[in-house]
Amino acid sequence: MKENVTYISINELEKFTTEVLKGCGMSEKHAKISADVLIAADIRGIDSHGVNRLKPIYYDRFADGIIDPAAECIIIKESPTTVVIDGNNAMGMVSSVKAMNMAIEKAQKYGMGMATVRNSNHFGIAGYYANMAAEKGMIGITGTNARPSVAPTFGNEGMLGTNPLTFVMPSDEAFPFFLDCASSTGQRGKIEAYARINKPTPEGWVVDKNNDSQTDSNEILKGLTNGNSVLLPLGGAGEEGSGYKGYGYATVVEILSAALQGGVFLKALTGMQDGKKVPYRLGHFFIAISIEAFTELDEFKKITGSILRDLRNSSKMPGADRIYTAGEKEYLTMLERTEKGVPVNFELLEELKIMAKELHIIDYSFL
Repeated sequence: MKENVTYISINELEKFTTEVLKGCGMSEKHAKISADVLIAADIRGIDSHGVNRLKPIYYDRFADGIIDPAAECIIIKESPTTVVIDGNNAMGMVSSVKAMNMAIEKAQKYGMGMATVRNSNHFGIAGYYANMAAEKGMIGITGTNARPSVAPTFGNEGMLGTNPLTFVMPSDEAFPFFLDCASSTGQRGKIEAYARINKPTPEGWVVDKNNDSQTDSNEILKGLTNGNSVLLPLGGAGEEGSGYKGYGYATVVEILSAALQGGVFLKALTGMQDGKKVPYRLGHFFIAISIEAFTELDEFKKITGSILRDLRNSSKMPGADRIYTAGEKEYLTMLERTEKGVPVNFELLEELKIMAKELHIIDYSFL
């Protein structure tokens, strides 16, 4: 049965999101920054990190007092090529855009720039920030830790976050190489999206304390909260599927997101203390690399594009229609949704209506 959806134009959805965030106490400037990051996910088909999370991750946390909508981030330490920023419990997008902009400026002067952020919040898709560098003709790298939900190899306790390690690199094609993915097999945002439409979570993403696979999305979300369920690292449980590789990459991201800037880590990121909700205090890192410090930008783009084309044109397995490279599906989805709009299912639309009613927002056709 086809899912019941309403298509909302990119422009209308972004304006609505901005109004919601302003209604929560954010300045217009910061609300627009944050909305742009969220819509960047929706337009690329990364629905797990777009308006799907507007209410549970941001709106509700504003209401609970665990994100400060009016906070300004602070520079703690700076050198010609590095900077440490205290997010000061502002929206993660606000400190992250500032951090990557500073990393880019430093790379333009010195070839490379790196920024770290502490005391922050969920920042949307990591690829947004890496793409900021790619749009300036640079290589962008970013990562973040997150609330613990992923078990280490041979463990059954959520210790690490889904910790993405993200790269975006420009090419001579219409889209860059855009690799934005978690270091876990699946992640909470997708499970939340599945739960809304009562769709099961794929086998092998989540296990219980007995290492038995779980697929009931609603039960998984409860289990991730009470500790009875854990996400598996890339590669799955144990070592046979190389789960230790995903575990290792997640740990790299944890160290760069916490140890490098004096932030908190692992179990300190639960958002709970003495049974009460508290700020998450996440950490992020951002790296910008000037390609022209190494080679000509056009030459880099040409070789990168050739690599991607050779990969896509290589021999396909039986039954496969085509081979994709990272960022290609997102680009194709962007073309489609720019014309058609973002598909919003009934359950998510009801959440948007709840926020609109509570904030007295009325001037939108989908309401």
